[in-house]
Amino acid sequence: MELHNLTNTPGARHRRKRVGRGCGSGMGKTSTRGHKGAGARKGHKQKLMFEGGQMPLVRRLPKRGFNNARFNAKALGINVADLEKKFEAGAEITVETLAKAGFSDNKRPKVKILGTGTLTKKLTVKVPCSASAKAKIEAAGGSVA
Repeated sequence: MELHNLTNTPGARHRRKRVGRGCGSGMGKTSTRGHKGAGARKGHKQKLMFEGGQMPLVRRLPKRGFNNARFNAKALGINVADLEKKFEAGAEITVETLAKAGFSDNKRPKVKILGTGTLTKKLTVKVPCSASAKAKIEAAGGSVA
């Protein structure tokens, strides 16, 4: 076997179907598109999963299983540096006071204080905190409840 005598096995390659080339070709006139309707027009593409008008398989099968995405609310992270900017010394920090200060929103009601930045004010925090945030708040003379 050499490069000059390599051939494909019979039936491995097919000629392209040339439609619309006269009645003698067997594929003239409507060019295998049938008569009238959207399918006979150029540019027509059927909808994905369209099954000729019957109820598609995707809609016939029942929905099963559980998705935790609705209930798995992520906490909104608020840094210690943000508390330094927005609150006065001696302030009590709760979910309500954070909402009034413009931090939290209704989309994410869970809040957590994170330890990025510095804190010099004495604050009373009644919100969940990270370990580093708790250390910084207590170092500034505040308390975490």
